[in-house]
Amino acid sequence: MNLTENTATFRRRRERLAQDIGAGVAVIPTAPERVRNRDTHYPYRFDSHFYYLTGFPEPEAVLVLASRKAILFCREKNAEREIWDGFRYGPAEARERFGFDEAHPIGELDAMLPALLENQPALFYPVGADAGWDARAMGWLNTVRAKARAGTAAPDRVQDVRSLIDEMRLLKDAQELAVMRRAARITAAAHRRAMQQARPGRNEYEIEAELLHEFRRNGAQFPAYWPIVAGGANATVLHYVFNDAPLRDGDLLLIDAGCELDGYAADLTRTFPVNGRFSGAQRELYEVVLAAQAAAIAAVRPGNAWNDPHDAAVRVLAQGMLDLKLLPGTLDAVLEKETYKRFYMHRTGHWLGLDVHDAGEYKRNGKWRTLAPGMTLTVEPGIYVRPADGVPQAFHHLGIRIEDDVAVVEGGCEVLTAEAPKAVDDIEALMRDARGRA
Repeated sequence: MNLTENTATFRRRRERLAQDIGAGVAVIPTAPERVRNRDTHYPYRFDSHFYYLTGFPEPEAVLVLASRKAILFCREKNAEREIWDGFRYGPAEARERFGFDEAHPIGELDAMLPALLENQPALFYPVGADAGWDARAMGWLNTVRAKARAGTAAPDRVQDVRSLIDEMRLLKDAQELAVMRRAARITAAAHRRAMQQARPGRNEYEIEAELLHEFRRNGAQFPAYWPIVAGGANATVLHYVFNDAPLRDGDLLLIDAGCELDGYAADLTRTFPVNGRFSGAQRELYEVVLAAQAAAIAAVRPGNAWNDPHDAAVRVLAQGMLDLKLLPGTLDAVLEKETYKRFYMHRTGHWLGLDVHDAGEYKRNGKWRTLAPGMTLTVEPGIYVRPADGVPQAFHHLGIRIEDDVAVVEGGCEVLTAEAPKAVDDIEALMRDARGRA
């Protein structure tokens, strides 16, 4: 997409938010820089709501929508600081480059906001997200209230702007989907590389390094979250991130990793044998999870409810647990009493976009949301078996999750991460070929 089209996209989003707000003023700050230790910062990452509306990547910036105008407050040009920290747009260039109606130095924000709020009915900002911003907002309002005897009215309503932006972000446009497809391809390539490089005797962190290498060499700026590289029993820990154990012959390796590209996240999980071949028990359990994922993906289509894919996955998983003697009883009893949660304790997916767990409600008015084209989500069933009385020993310490990124399209869905193999034969063939070349 060229520069003009890109700028137009952000302008349309701001115009839509201004329309949703109606009369009133919206203030959307970006994220602050974060200190990692002493005077060293974490790599900067903008606030997703702010970036969705502006495309502006720098810290110390605020978007204000007032009287149908889009106003940016940002850092001034500073030749000395640019020697140390790098290029800054400055207000004049930022206004031109990103299509704002006005742009001012960030230091003028507190002086200008009260005048913009005068005689406006409402102030919209991320209420409660940050105590400092709450205090600043109250300061602006109190400054306007002090002029009451002069006939100036202050906003009598304060509303969280995030719910309005959440609703906008839920449906991805063509530009967003294009970026997400590329992020998915990069992530799928990283998972293929991990399968090719895994060997007994290597360490989880070595495979983590292969993932990060593939992300970066293909242009992704960051991992979307810290990768989970969990061999053997570590795969039964849902948020395992130590990635420091040796990979053992006969174990499975669960990798949950995705890149972030131009702000947009991929989120992909594959589970495969360290030695390149599934054992009988591993294959049995894996095929249950794979069948559950297929059932869930088939339920991702316009008109279905958000929870339909989860219900479809749970039904297949529960039957599989019964068939493999992980649980006693009948399917109806397992579903009614939710005893399957002993081995499958999380949901089957979440919204995906600028955030890994992206913006958007899952229920509206007490009912599960209806899926519609443009929504993007993950589909990620799993089974996690810890040793316990009555649990067949062949399944002890097995953790299996299979996750793909899926976009709802007319008539069905598109699996964005389909280039990462997940059929047993395809995984084994890829790993066998890699070992043959080695």
